[in-house]
Amino acid sequence: MKESPSVDQWLKEAKADESAPRCGMYLTHNGTVRELPKKLVRQGIDDGTKVVGMNFSYDEAGVEAARQEALQMPGIEYVRVWLNEGSLQVGDDIMYVLIGGDIRPNVADCLQALVGKIKNEMVSEVEIAE
Repeated sequence: MKESPSVDQWLKEAKADESAPRCGMYLTHNGTVRELPKKLVRQGIDDGTKVVGMNFSYDEAGVEAARQEALQMPGIEYVRVWLNEGSLQVGDDIMYVLIGGDIRPNVADCLQALVGKIKNEMVSEVEIAE
């Protein structure tokens, strides 16, 4: 497990970046380990199990490629990604993403696309249930 970054520090660094004058919005995502199993949240299947942790890993090169791809989206000027790894507990941070861009629709679309791509193609999440 890694130490989580400071979003406040990330925002300071983003606003000091050369891209800052072209950014009218920054949007962050913080994914955490939840106790509700994915099958309940995504499929409505409630068998009474609770998640107590997660084994998490990711494809570092793939995430970097996805980050670079996100920078090519319309209006996007700044993209930063951090992912945890290892054995995580409920409440632990899984992922942080910071997107900076010109207007809200572009930034929101980019965040949705990037987080979706990472979660669907770049990570392995194995829930540990009790």
